[in-house]
Amino acid sequence: MTSPLVSILMPVRNEERFLKSALASIRSQSFKQWELVVVDDGSVDGTSGILESFAADPRVKLLKNRQSGLVAALNYGLSECRAPFLARMDGDDVMHPERLATQLGIFSANPDVGLVASSFRHFPRVSIKVGMLAYEEWQNSLVSHERILADLFVESPFVHPGVMFRREILSATGGYRDMGWAEDYDLWLRMAAAGVRFARTEKPLLFWRDRPQRATRTMKEYSSEAFRRCKIHHLQNGFLNGASEVILAGAGKEGRAWQRVLAEVGIKVSSWVDVDPKKRGMILHGAKVVGAEDFASISGRMLVTVGTRGARAGIREWAAKAGFKDGSDFICVT
Repeated sequence: MTSPLVSILMPVRNEERFLKSALASIRSQSFKQWELVVVDDGSVDGTSGILESFAADPRVKLLKNRQSGLVAALNYGLSECRAPFLARMDGDDVMHPERLATQLGIFSANPDVGLVASSFRHFPRVSIKVGMLAYEEWQNSLVSHERILADLFVESPFVHPGVMFRREILSATGGYRDMGWAEDYDLWLRMAAAGVRFARTEKPLLFWRDRPQRATRTMKEYSSEAFRRCKIHHLQNGFLNGASEVILAGAGKEGRAWQRVLAEVGIKVSSWVDVDPKKRGMILHGAKVVGAEDFASISGRMLVTVGTRGARAGIREWAAKAGFKDGSDFICVT
């Protein structure tokens, strides 16, 4: 059998409802030199039967596992992947037929790129709410490595089942870790810290199924609190390395949530910046709230924690006018 160029890694558990569509989209790929390494993580429905039937294709390697969780299933499957490129896929999503070919083409044209993300589209559209549509628009707007890095700490910049990366990079950065937060976002942040270059497809090549049972909605590792802890962990290894205090831009609900988790790791808020005139002059947790017009008079590293949709661009504008440089003097974390 021809050695695969791409290993498709797919952990599944109880996915009988949508699994056939996901598998059909893999079989329909225009690029054929793939292997599918699928880990059945203790399914108790009809998932196993569907997979066993699909495994008649010699390109499919079916692994069975007692229910051990997503990270363990990913690492188990990863240990059986043979190809130099690894593509992720989930059992309830759908690939565009040109997904693998397009991502491989970007790698071929850009040998310095280590990860290529798919632009994506939520489905079914009738059930998608405003917040998720905004997330889709935001993520798909990150079309270059520089744009991705600028918003790296805002939210996860890639949909996990839509990425393809060089296998050697995953090994070099430590694989998947169970840290109590999203295993994929943790990996992207480690890759960025290691200098990995990112790219994205122009067209949506992954159709990401939205449903109440999706892991991002049900697992505590994907909660807002878990994401903040993940971000702080990585910020302390970079932007906030050695910091004992920080400025927070945004004295609202999100900013105060950040103050609490920062306090847990021994970082205090030196001052707050907020555009609401009613908050100016207030003292929150021992630090004064100042307005944007007073911003130039304060100094220090700053985290932008404004949770209002669409406010990030405006804050970046007035921070730049005050002489703060994005990425070196301040970072947007919401």
